[in-house]
This record gives sequence, structure tokens and C-alpha cells, in this order.
Amino acid sequence: MFAKLVAVSLLTLASSQLMAAECEVTVDSTDQMTFNTKDIAIDKSCKTFTVKLTHGGTLPKNVMGHNLVISKEADMQPIATDGLGAGIDKDYLKEGDTRVIAHTKIIGAKESDSVTFDVSKLDPTQKYGFFCSFPGHISMMKGTVTLK
Repeated sequence: MFAKLVAVSLLTLASSQLMAAECEVTVDSTDQMTFNTKDIAIDKSCKTFTVKLTHGGTLPKNVMGHNLVISKEADMQPIATDGLGAGIDKDYLKEGDTRVIAHTKIIGAKESDSVTFDVSKLDPTQKYGFFCSFPGHISMMKGTVTLK
């Protein structure tokens, strides 16, 4: 009887872990100005969500640096434009820009950074995206953020 109870408990534990939402993603960036994904899907059951950004290239951050910025789709280009003057030390983001929901720092080859944010900041009726704010990169390095 005890063995049966243990087996049922283990099965219950295993299935609950399988049913748990994946509340993090790793996105890789390259020297070819690309992210390895065009969509970040966030499960609505996640309280927080973590994005880990990696740089699989060989170039340093001052030459081919990347970050990952999350905002409303309509704010992406304005945030990137406003951040140009901020410089690399401020991750090409205007200080205190309230349109930015979350962002990693600018990283170079073989570096990584991550950011965790509160999913409740996302309104299911809005469209969100992610992009790199390094000058000129938004044209190729962008995607959608969806709540599922």
C-alpha cells in the first residue's frame, strides 16, 4: 500500500511539473544582426517572465553589440530613435523611458544578460514586440511578444 501511495505521489508531482508554464526564454543574437527567434510567447499563467540574451558571435559590443528591449509595438522605433543619443554606456536607451517594459544591457561576443519582468505589465489588448536598440539594428533585429 505504501509503495502504491509513493508511486501515485511521484506521478502527481511529475505531471504538475509538466503542466507548469515555461516562464523564461533564451534568445541568441549573432554578428549577422539576427535574433534566433521572431516571437517570444509568454504563458498568461506566468507571474514573472525572464528573457536571457546570449551573443553567439565573435565581435565585441562596441562593434556588434546587442540588447533586447520589450515595449508596445508602436513604441519600438520611437524608443530606438530616442535612445541613439544615450550611447552604449546607457544601452542606447533614453534614461527613464517609461515606454520600455524591460531590457537587457548591451552585450558582445560570448556574453549574456537577462531581465525578469512582471507579466501583469502586459495588457492582453495591446501588441508588444522586442528589438535591439543598438544603432541601426532594429531594422533586422525585432520580433513579437505574445501572451498565450
